[in-house]
Amino acid sequence: MSNEFPSMKTGHMLEGARYEVLPTAKIVDQVLAHVPTEVTVTVTASPVKSLQDTLDVASRLAGAGYDAVPHLAARMVSGPAELKDIVERLQESGIRKVFVPGGDAPEPAGDYLCAHDLLVDLRELGDPFEHVGIAGYPESHPTIDDDIIIQAMWDKRKYATHVVSNMTFDAEQLGVWLERIRRRGVRLPAIVGVAGPVERAKLLGMATKIGVGESVRFLRKQKNVFARIAAPGFSSDRFVTRVAALGTNEALAIEGLHIYTFNQVEVVETWRRRLLEQLASEVR
Repeated sequence: MSNEFPSMKTGHMLEGARYEVLPTAKIVDQVLAHVPTEVTVTVTASPVKSLQDTLDVASRLAGAGYDAVPHLAARMVSGPAELKDIVERLQESGIRKVFVPGGDAPEPAGDYLCAHDLLVDLRELGDPFEHVGIAGYPESHPTIDDDIIIQAMWDKRKYATHVVSNMTFDAEQLGVWLERIRRRGVRLPAIVGVAGPVERAKLLGMATKIGVGESVRFLRKQKNVFARIAAPGFSSDRFVTRVAALGTNEALAIEGLHIYTFNQVEVVETWRRRLLEQLASEVR
């Protein structure tokens, strides 16, 4: 067990939390206005946009001093030649971290059918990034069996440095899932995906902005996500505290939080600062 109390672990996790944003036209300005540069910002890859949008936003954020993490969705990359160009561009922008999901594109752009394929070619390019995240699914993937997902994590583990979990709402289920993947030999540190305290109306507005098709895919991936975030029993505060309590068990290897902002970065940053101030006052 860790020597940290849950409240201390909560503070450390909040201080090092990552924010996920979608590559919309205004998101860079919103991040610059409301998010301190010490917060890592990850940028999703959306099938309704181009991967270029993701790379543009990540490069602009990196240029502004943020630790930016673009999502390199394998099914949106045509093959080794494009991957090499992407790597060179990201390195020129000073980007040192990436997240590699398979992606939701219904048809692959070229050679890469899944994340593993792209990860193998990143290895061939000399492991150009110091931090490579792969996806985990504590609450199950909507179309792929859990055993297949965990086997895929096993196959990808030697190419990655971290597992970044998809959004989860059940701390008990999260703990069970972590114990399961640890028993299967997946030892990579876990960064836990958490929904930010975003109002239902704002979530629906973001669904409109990212497009109907993408919204359907998002809802399919996260069953009842809007209802669960807006439900009276769900609290981002309480859930983060529960994740931190799990984090005191070193065997689970929980390293941090990945906060889904739905581009409501001002709301999420205000919430994070409030929690940190509350924890600081409790220590005093």
